[in-house]
Amino acid sequence: MRFMVIVKASKDSEAGVMPTERMLTEMGKYNEELVKAGVMLAGEGLQPSSKGARVRFEGKQRTVIDGPFSETKELVAGYWLWQVRSKDEAIEWLKRAPFTDNEEVELRQVFEMEDFGAEFTPELREQEKRLMDEIKKKK
Repeated sequence: MRFMVIVKASKDSEAGVMPTERMLTEMGKYNEELVKAGVMLAGEGLQPSSKGARVRFEGKQRTVIDGPFSETKELVAGYWLWQVRSKDEAIEWLKRAPFTDNEEVELRQVFEMEDFGAEFTPELREQEKRLMDEIKKKK
């Protein structure tokens, strides 16, 4: 099963404060462990919301809202995508992450095709598989 690990934004990350060399070194070691164990599928840090935008959908109207966004607690600063056997395994890996005091990281299971049931018809499953294969070819 796959899990997305969501690293929440902070005042520092939103201000564009870059991590220290020590933090980058510790996170690099942690990421190496994840990769060697076959857990990490992807992981990235995100630029501050001041460099982003949101699009609000109201019927057929689309409204673009430029960042920054005020509610830091609702923002994402980075993520990992992990492949593990269980939620418990993901939690155990996350407990080893080199975060410091007062940081909170969210763990969310990613939907798999079989989670969607009968509404995800054989035709839709084939389309999804074809698209995923196409993405892999482009890497």
